[in-house]
Amino acid sequence: MVKRGSKVSNSPAKRAASGPKPTADWRPGMVSRLRRLIQEADPEAVEEQKWKKPSNPAGVPVWYHDGIVCLVNELKGRVRLTFPEGSQLDDKKGLFNATLDANWMRGIDIPEGAEVDADGIKSLVRAAVTRNVAKARERR
Repeated sequence: MVKRGSKVSNSPAKRAASGPKPTADWRPGMVSRLRRLIQEADPEAVEEQKWKKPSNPAGVPVWYHDGIVCLVNELKGRVRLTFPEGSQLDDKKGLFNATLDANWMRGIDIPEGAEVDADGIKSLVRAAVTRNVAKARERR
């Protein structure tokens, strides 16, 4: 607590001495890992950066193959892999653990230190692509 009228130093040396150093942000590394898994599952998928804003200048990576396959968000304390039509996918391994109450969308929240089920994620990506391709054929 700071007493009224006392001076507070904002110097980096004072801040560093006052508490533990923050750990490196692990989320970009997880996004890179998911990016590799998505590309391995569907080499034809096209990645675009969407929804750029001052708080997220890089935007959100979104993968397309005859429609949106999935997207990845860096959230506070976790990374979320979202499938816009996830409720229609067969989640054999039970990976979906987020947005379960949504009508269509399903997500996988990955906290720091969690193991990623690479085969399960690839399976979901392939299922989403298969669904998108089938829907695209119906429209033609």
